[in-house]
Amino acid sequence: MRWRRACVTVAAAAMLTVPLSTGNVYGVAPALGPSVSASVSGDNDFPELGPAVAARLDTAVRQVMREANVPGVMVSLSAPGKGSYVRTFGVADKATGAPMEPNLYMRIGSETKTFTVTALLELVDEGKVGLDDPIDKYIKGVPNGDKITLRNLANMRSGLFNYSMDEDFVKALESDPKKPFTPQQLLDYAFKHPVQFQPGEEFEYSNTNLILVGLVVEKAGGMPLNEFVDQRVVKPAGLRHTVFPTGAEFPSPHAHGYTNQTASGKIEDTVDWNPSWAWAAGAMVSDLRDLRRWARTLATGTLLSRETQEQRLKTEPTEIPGAGYGLGIFDIQGWIGHNGSLPGYESLTIYFPESQATLVVLLNTDVLHDNTEPSTLFGEAITRIVTPDNVFNIPVVASRPSPSPTS
Repeated sequence: MRWRRACVTVAAAAMLTVPLSTGNVYGVAPALGPSVSASVSGDNDFPELGPAVAARLDTAVRQVMREANVPGVMVSLSAPGKGSYVRTFGVADKATGAPMEPNLYMRIGSETKTFTVTALLELVDEGKVGLDDPIDKYIKGVPNGDKITLRNLANMRSGLFNYSMDEDFVKALESDPKKPFTPQQLLDYAFKHPVQFQPGEEFEYSNTNLILVGLVVEKAGGMPLNEFVDQRVVKPAGLRHTVFPTGAEFPSPHAHGYTNQTASGKIEDTVDWNPSWAWAAGAMVSDLRDLRRWARTLATGTLLSRETQEQRLKTEPTEIPGAGYGLGIFDIQGWIGHNGSLPGYESLTIYFPESQATLVVLLNTDVLHDNTEPSTLFGEAITRIVTPDNVFNIPVVASRPSPSPTS
């Protein structure tokens, strides 16, 4: 569901760059409104998104598509006073050849974490929970539950084993990807493993953390997580095409997704797969417009108190050079936000405060290229053009050995 790949069978960190090369050019589908708009210069070095820059961006996106074999992708890039670049490339359905369109719903994987943690932080602002409360104040039976705080869960420093790396979970999901999972089933996969380290000692991305955060939101918020997120986060943020499904439902129109995370290892269409196994960590659906709005809302904290937003953005070092992780949010080379990956779909929604720039990338495959997430490749290629001193990158690093195979 992403940060480093923490989804199903892959545990490798994402690599960033691939050499750019020439090759066949993908067609560009209709853009969302004016695809490129020129405007007056601002006071920073972010370039105007006029025709010349747009041409460079087109070339970079097509090169990544070609090299990583991405069926379709949509990109939205904008900054005040600099204009906007909105493009769709390739196909949304390989069987019919239907083009990628900017109004399509997409699964956003671990970007769900930004919504779940925002819900938690709203409860912090209301005094209903405390970031330094131990998890066992709300949920019993958690290993080290008297020591692990809600802050440890939100900033990925709990030490709890990641259920999506459990061998039995992987077998269950691969054998029937349409199968529903409950939060307790997911925790059961995690809790049969010993803790990886004591809370606060290290950073390790674990989807288990967000399942627990989701349960805390339900208990303290007094309603199911999907309803709380919709009523307290999605609607106040002005998002009209963002939903938290409880099963395999997928609003239309949507793109088909393609993955090789299958029992056979062959690429399959995942459009009907059930994302309930990701729940609070990765089950949500959104579109390009909403994520463009969400990028700024998330990074500037408009739904939270100033004090709470400051705590959210206080990142701690990770094993990724130039990257820090806060409370359900990362800062990679100055770009703030999150990425996501679910079988068949990837997303990247980030904000650059210096220029108030927003970048959203949505695509319909999660197949790695040279051990690299394709969303990372797009992020690197685009930011190399517009913020060359702040290039979004997640290089491959060795991850902690796991008690179970991680492929």
